[in-house]
Amino acid sequence: MSAQSLGLCLLMYFGVLYGISKWVGKSNSNATFFAANKKAPWYLVAFGMIGASLSGLTFVSVPGWVASTQLGYVQMVLGYALGYVFIGTILLPLYYKWNVISIYSYLRHRFGIRTYKTGASFFILSRLTGTSFRMFLVLKVLHWIALDDLLIPFWASAAVTIIGIWLYTQKTGIKTIIYTDTVQTIFMLLALFVGVFVLVEALQLDVASLGTWWQAQPTTQMFFWEDWNSGQHVIKQFFAGALISFAMTGLDQEMMQKNLSCRSLRDAQKNMFWFTIALVVVTLLFLVLGVLLTAYAQAHGITASGDNLFPMVATQSGLGKLFAYTFVFGLIAAAFSSADSSMTSLATSASIDLWEIHDDESGVKQRKLMHRIMAAALWCCMVVFNYVIRNESVIAQLLLFAGYTYGPLLGLFLLGIFSKRSLRDAYVPIICIATPAITYGIATLSKTHFDYDFGFFVLALNGALSALFLWISGIGLPMYQGASPSKSTSKSS
Repeated sequence: MSAQSLGLCLLMYFGVLYGISKWVGKSNSNATFFAANKKAPWYLVAFGMIGASLSGLTFVSVPGWVASTQLGYVQMVLGYALGYVFIGTILLPLYYKWNVISIYSYLRHRFGIRTYKTGASFFILSRLTGTSFRMFLVLKVLHWIALDDLLIPFWASAAVTIIGIWLYTQKTGIKTIIYTDTVQTIFMLLALFVGVFVLVEALQLDVASLGTWWQAQPTTQMFFWEDWNSGQHVIKQFFAGALISFAMTGLDQEMMQKNLSCRSLRDAQKNMFWFTIALVVVTLLFLVLGVLLTAYAQAHGITASGDNLFPMVATQSGLGKLFAYTFVFGLIAAAFSSADSSMTSLATSASIDLWEIHDDESGVKQRKLMHRIMAAALWCCMVVFNYVIRNESVIAQLLLFAGYTYGPLLGLFLLGIFSKRSLRDAYVPIICIATPAITYGIATLSKTHFDYDFGFFVLALNGALSALFLWISGIGLPMYQGASPSKSTSKSS
C-alpha cells in the first residue's frame, strides 16, 4: 500500500466520522456529552461496544498470539462472559439505583471524598496510559506500512490523529460515539470476515477438508490443564478473565458510560447480554483468523510473528488489495473506537470527579477545557512512548499496568457492594498506592523463587490485598447504615 493511498484512507475515514458527528446533533449540553440524554438505543450500544472492546492492540495481537499460545485465549474469553454476567446483575442495578453519571460517584456516597477522588484518579491514570499506548502501537504499524516513506515524524501523525478524534467528539461526546462505534465495528468485522475468506481460499480449503486440516494444525489446543505453575492454566485463565472483565469493563468509566446512556436498566442489561454473546463469537473468529495466518505464513516462508504477522500477511504478501484495504480500515477503526471513547470518558471523569464542574453554562466551558486537556495528555503520552521507551521488557510491563491499577478499584467496589464495612477515608489513597507495589513484589518473587507465574491472575491478588488492607483500615468504625440514593445523587449531579 502506498503512502498516498493510506493518506486518502485516513482522510475518508475522518470525513465519515465527522459527518456522523454533524448528523447526530448540535447540542452542546453536558447532559448530551456525558450521557446522550439517557436516550441511546440499547442495540446500537451493544453493537458498538464490540468495537470499543477490540482495541487496536487486540486487533493485531490476538491473531498473532496463536503461534505461541495456540487457542489458550479462549479460556480467558469464557471467563469474560462470566464477568459480564456479574456486571449485568450486580453493577448495572447499582449504578442505575444511584443514578450516577460517573460510576466513581458511588465511592463518594459509600466511603467518602478521598476514596472517591482516589478511585477516579486510578481510572484516569490507567485509561490515559493504556489508551495512549494502544494508539502508539497502531500508529507504529501505520508508519511501518507507509507513513515513514513520507518522512512524517511520529509526533505529527500523533497530533493529527488526536485532533481528528477531538473534532468529532467535542460537542456531543458519548452521543456521537455510540453511532461512530457502530460504523467502526462494521469496519473491524469486515476486515475479519474478508481475512478469513481470503486465507481459506489461499490455503485451498473447502468444507470437506476443513475439519481434517484443522485437527492437523499444531496451534489449535484450547484448554491447558497440564502445568498449574503456568500462567496459561485453564483455571487461572478462566477466573482471571472473569475478574478482568468485571474490573476493566464494570469498573471502567469508558465502558459503563455507554451502558448508562440507555433509557433504562432493562435496556442496559439487554445491551450487556447481547454484547457478551457477540464479543465471544467475534473473539473466537479472530483466533480462527490467527490459525489461518500462522498456517499461511509457514507455508509461504513468511518469518513475521506476533504483532507483525497480521499486518505483514494482509499488506505485503500479495493476497490482493481488498484484504490490504479492509485490514487498514479495520486497524484504524480498532484504534479510534477505543481512543474516542477514552477521550470522552477521561473528560467526563476529570470534569465530574476531579473538577466537580458546575451544572450551568460555565460547566459547559469547563468541560470543553477538560476535553482539550485530556486530548493534549493523550498526545504527550504517545510521544513519550515513541521517543523514550525503547526497552521491550518495559513495554511488556506497560501491558500489565492496567491489572495493577484496577486492583484497588476492584477492592473498593467489592467492599462497598458486599459488606457494610466503613473505611478510614484518609488512609485509602495510601493503601491504594501501596498495594499495587506490594502485589508486583509478590508476583516477581513468586516467579523468580517458586517458578509460579500469576499471569493475568495478578489482578485477583491485587484486588484481594487491596480489599484486605482497606477492610483492616475500617476496624473500629461503625458499620455503614446506607443512604438515600436521591439525596446522594443530588450532591453528585
